[in-house]
Amino acid sequence: MTDYMRFRNSGGLALLCAFLGTLCKTGSGQIRYSVPEELDKGSFVGNIAKDLGLEPRELGERGVRIVSRGRTQLFSLNPRGGSLVTAGRIDREELCAQSALCLVKFNILVEDKLKILEVEIEIKDINDNAPNFLTEELEIKIGELTATGTRFPLKTAFDQDVGINSLQNYQLSPNDYFSLEVKSVSDGAKYPELVLERALDREEKEVHHLILIASDGGNPVHSGNLCIQVIVLDANDNPPVFTQPQYRISVPENLPVGTRLLTVNATDPDEGFNAQVSYTLDEMPGKIAQIFDLNSVTGDISILKSLDYEDAMFYEIKVEAQDGPGLLSRAKILVTVLDVNDNAPEVMITSFTGSVPEEATAGREIALVNVHDRDSGQNGQVTVFVLGNMPFNLEKSIDQYYRLVTAKSLDREQFSEYNLTLRATDGGNPPLSTDTHFTVHVADINDNPPTFTYASYSAYIPENNPRGASIFSITAQDPDSTENAHITYALADDTVQGALLSTYLSINSDTGVLYALRSFDYEQIRDLQLLVTASDSGDPPLSSNVSLNLFVLDQNDNAPEILYPALPIDGSTGVELAPRSAEPGYLVTKVVAVDKDSGQNAWLSYRLLKASEPGLFAVGLHTGEVRTARALLDRDALKQSLVVAVQDHGQPPLSATVTLTVAVADSIPDILADLGSLEIPQDSDTSGLTLYLVVAVTSVSCVFLVFVIVLLALRVRRWFTSRLLQTSGGKLVHVPTSQFVGVDGVRAFLQTYSHEVSLTADSRKSHLIFPQPNYADTLISHESCEKSEPLLVSHDLLEAKEDPKLLQPNYADTLISHESCEKSEPLLITQNLLETKEEPNLHQVSQFATLKHYQRAV
Repeated sequence: MTDYMRFRNSGGLALLCAFLGTLCKTGSGQIRYSVPEELDKGSFVGNIAKDLGLEPRELGERGVRIVSRGRTQLFSLNPRGGSLVTAGRIDREELCAQSALCLVKFNILVEDKLKILEVEIEIKDINDNAPNFLTEELEIKIGELTATGTRFPLKTAFDQDVGINSLQNYQLSPNDYFSLEVKSVSDGAKYPELVLERALDREEKEVHHLILIASDGGNPVHSGNLCIQVIVLDANDNPPVFTQPQYRISVPENLPVGTRLLTVNATDPDEGFNAQVSYTLDEMPGKIAQIFDLNSVTGDISILKSLDYEDAMFYEIKVEAQDGPGLLSRAKILVTVLDVNDNAPEVMITSFTGSVPEEATAGREIALVNVHDRDSGQNGQVTVFVLGNMPFNLEKSIDQYYRLVTAKSLDREQFSEYNLTLRATDGGNPPLSTDTHFTVHVADINDNPPTFTYASYSAYIPENNPRGASIFSITAQDPDSTENAHITYALADDTVQGALLSTYLSINSDTGVLYALRSFDYEQIRDLQLLVTASDSGDPPLSSNVSLNLFVLDQNDNAPEILYPALPIDGSTGVELAPRSAEPGYLVTKVVAVDKDSGQNAWLSYRLLKASEPGLFAVGLHTGEVRTARALLDRDALKQSLVVAVQDHGQPPLSATVTLTVAVADSIPDILADLGSLEIPQDSDTSGLTLYLVVAVTSVSCVFLVFVIVLLALRVRRWFTSRLLQTSGGKLVHVPTSQFVGVDGVRAFLQTYSHEVSLTADSRKSHLIFPQPNYADTLISHESCEKSEPLLVSHDLLEAKEDPKLLQPNYADTLISHESCEKSEPLLITQNLLETKEEPNLHQVSQFATLKHYQRAV
């Protein structure tokens, strides 16, 4: 049977909705039911699902559960039927004792909404207890002189039921001497008294046996019996009398055990044995006799056990004073227990989410907290707060419930978790407090891209590196966690010299280690600009870029390359001219070399490795200039052979060598005169080889040296020819034309006009060609050059014999006089021409000459 009542906050008026199965809710969210005691386990109490506005199946889905504090759970939820049922047998007398209204309160939590509803169930009493006397027999001693109408208090019966089911009346078994009178007091208690109706006569009847019947008002009626044995005594006509019928005392709950509370006192006007008073505690139910002690002689009342205000705040003690013959009287002692602040607040986490996402806004609910203090009054007033400067607040809910919410948005990268301490403090003096600790984890979101330590990076790799070599390791950091912090690396797409960057380099996507996929050549690629991308694995993923400059370090892998003198392609040897009149330090020629490497690997030094005449020539260490170390003597050979080495400063150093042949003569006619005295070889098999004569014009003292003015008029050429023949003294007439083989690279610069003259010819087919017809047959005058250039004569030319038929005035196309320049241009004469013995005319010599480009050596 369930009884439901609906309450409204506005007026506090209770309206009875129904007697059976009806629900009542208060405006504050309270649900009330009523149920009789002694129901079997699982008995229906109320349709909680309907009262909550839910379907029965939603109870489990939405986390509906009962939340109670500190006592045995009396009710449970039936998720299948959506009803509230009893969890076991309920004994109202054990639960509420003699209280007129027995209420059981607990809370129901709807977890998914963090909603708390208060449920109040009234336990209805049934007549399951009969009135009971604490003793089965009562002995009363009455003097025979006792006057009629004397009243004798009897033992009261005790009925644990309440209301109509409690003790209602007493009846006395029929007899001739006594009657029963029931006395009611203001609190509704009934005290039976035995009234003497007739004078007793001990000699007539010494003992009277009576039965006192106590009955309740239940249906059916229950009753209990007390056997009364009345013993008739002589002359004790005055019972003891207490100084006051009711004693009141207030004691704090923390009194030590054994403390005397008060002393009761009763007096008896009788004398002797009839006046001897003893004190006893009236038989009382419960634990009163275990808590209080009464000294039967002195009447002192003391405590046997510690008092606890939270267990009982009030005690009613009944004291009896009995004289020697047995007359007694009663008094009450009302003990009020005063509360002291001896209980710290209790904190219970009713519901807890455990974690909160960092993007959650302020006011996000995290936990539902219940606080309680068993003390009362100010001692039971509890305040709760969060210790420390934490981004959390406590908001009051209903009753003693608080909601823990965020005070602002959280950032997991600053704090991944918060160790919270809730402190509950009561209002006592001194106040007591309780700390509760728990941890709130901040769930990560992908709100931070990977970051690099530096804005840009530089890495270095030596050239000729092995393929697959590790170059550099780049690392990014992501303050997020788990997948949001898992970083992968990649190279941005790019091209290098028309090829994809991915063919040159690769990066480990997990570790960020950069690898070379090919061997680098410093001379081809000196540096690379890369863009490295670091991406996390969040959703969506975030990324950042950083530039990486990769520099290729030079290695000494290139030997010096000699540019001048260049080796002729036909295998001939160049000859440099050094006049016999040259002073020490005279610049003969200059070795020009380059190194494709850079830095120290490209620093070149020159040295004379070998010379046919030691001490005659010296080579500049850093310039490569070949100069005379002393004055030339007549005994010095016409041909001087030099081997010059060029070496870089790499580790290990690399070098190259070049062989120079220096002809010692004052002028070109001297060389030709010497050539006329040389024996001409007769081997006709070598006459077809090509000889080159390269005239190199080198100027040391001035930057602008002008060579080769080409005269256009034939008469100027003839005039110059006749002058050259007069200077030479006719010595060239007898030189065979076959010995003029290849003048290679005679070039002169005059103001802004450049004329390139070179003579090369096959020994049979060469002829003289001027590249600019308007300036053909140009003679080199003495005024056009400030310094004569050395004449380079091939080695074999110096060994040839003089032939007077070499030149004839009618066939000389071009003659270069010694007086025309202070320094003659280098003349390259191929070896094979010098070895021929045939004597072609000058017209044939002109056919062998070809003008070529010659770069002047400075």
